[in-house]
Amino acid sequence: MPAKTQPAPPIGTPQQLEQRVQRVLAGNPSAFTLHGTQTYIVGAGHDVAVIDPGPDDAAHIDALIAAIGDRTVTAICCTHTHRDHSPAAAPLAARTGARIVGCAALALESIGPRGDAPFDTGYAPDRVLNDGESISGDGWTLTAVATPGHTSNHLCFALEESGALFTGDHVMGWSTTVVIPPDGDMADYMASMELLHGREDRIYYPAHGAPVENTRQLVRGMIGHRRQRERQILKTLDKGARAIPALVDTMYVGLDSRLVGAAGQSVLAHLIDLERRGVVGRDGEEWALAG
Repeated sequence: MPAKTQPAPPIGTPQQLEQRVQRVLAGNPSAFTLHGTQTYIVGAGHDVAVIDPGPDDAAHIDALIAAIGDRTVTAICCTHTHRDHSPAAAPLAARTGARIVGCAALALESIGPRGDAPFDTGYAPDRVLNDGESISGDGWTLTAVATPGHTSNHLCFALEESGALFTGDHVMGWSTTVVIPPDGDMADYMASMELLHGREDRIYYPAHGAPVENTRQLVRGMIGHRRQRERQILKTLDKGARAIPALVDTMYVGLDSRLVGAAGQSVLAHLIDLERRGVVGRDGEEWALAG
């Protein structure tokens, strides 16, 4: 389910989104990152936090240093450890002296082809934040909100002073996120979406795409989209057993060829969830309704 899109922000140029929030776009556009990874600098006083420092790209790190200026970086926070989000944490920490905090380290291989950025094997946090734990600085407080699903280690960060939520890849401002097994888990993703729907965040700042102001409405729509996709899978299987490529061909007509692998993994995530619930079963590469 696509969300609101926006023109591409200028790469490397800081943009003030609200009093305590600046955005700096990395130059890594793709079919999975839209215009690129958006790094956020949080704080309006003498110290700041950096959320999702992005890829290990010298130009992007230089742009962050320039945007930070003479302020002190208290923490470098990562929502998760895909390579378009966390690799810049270490070089940025080396240049600023900041601690790396946020999600736990995680480096796994997927069980099938993927097109998005795989895990950052070099990520080494100085502190892992658990759900509900906070860090703070001059006029800002960030609280970790555990949102597994896209990855098992995914965190969002709530800016307590303004009601903003930095959603990483859990909720993006242009598309639904990919859920790729074995670490990506559809049941966890849906539970995390229900968690966000129960919150009252004023605005979402995603790592990719435009800010989201209609937060609960968007989350409700994304939950509905996933439930519709599940019903579509079951309707297709009601006509007979199918392998995942055949399901993708039937369900994703006109899909960008770059996204076919990810679509197959998303279908697999749904099927694994349905299998755990006893709704479908598999025989080799083919899936069918249970019973």
